[in-house]
Amino acid sequence: MARVALVTGGSRGIGAAVSVALKEAGHQVAANYAGNDQAAKEFSDRTGIPVFKWSVSDFEACQAGVAKVEAELGPVDILVNNAGITRDTSFSKMTIEQWREVMATNLDSLFYMSKCVFDGMKKRSFGRIITIGSINGQKGQFGQTNYAAAKAGASGFTKALALEGARSNITVNVVAPGYIATDMVKAVPQEVLNTKVLPLIPVGRLGEPEEVARAVVFLAGEDAGFVTGSTLSVNGGQYMI
Repeated sequence: MARVALVTGGSRGIGAAVSVALKEAGHQVAANYAGNDQAAKEFSDRTGIPVFKWSVSDFEACQAGVAKVEAELGPVDILVNNAGITRDTSFSKMTIEQWREVMATNLDSLFYMSKCVFDGMKKRSFGRIITIGSINGQKGQFGQTNYAAAKAGASGFTKALALEGARSNITVNVVAPGYIATDMVKAVPQEVLNTKVLPLIPVGRLGEPEEVARAVVFLAGEDAGFVTGSTLSVNGGQYMI
């Protein structure tokens, strides 16, 4: 069944792959973005997916943004919380601003965005809330106390909200990628990838954004109604729990 899906950070990287995959699955998709107008326009022109600009770290902006999406496309039944940032540095050097920026975008946004759609999902007795987590929220990572804490917090948020949504046919899950071949990862020197990253991944390669997207499409579908409060790891066997 075709539904309206909203993907935050949905015009680049993993988010773009998720937006396209959901569209190909038959859904109407809205892609949120925060700042890169040119990239968003190019994505929309290429895919035909409408883009909507607002900061997910601002609750009032989220309310206004979701209202605009629903006015143009209809009620949001699928929410993919993909937007995220990094401000990596060792804990000793990390500033309060670096901590707060990451928490606002990567964790506070889950509350803000879910708050905007949850009651509507309850009234319609259907909802899918999927958050893109991270392997580093599961195992930790040097220089990422802020990022790892936010991604780990996403897991607790997901489990608690899953309990509240279950009776209303709202599932809430996490997809936790490992090293994925996004522009950011591909910018790492090949020698570093070959000697420091790939040896850690049992399947011996980076993941593709489309592989993460396929996991999201499954969790967003009708057939995943018995999967909730779960974390689906897409990391090539690098970390198993």
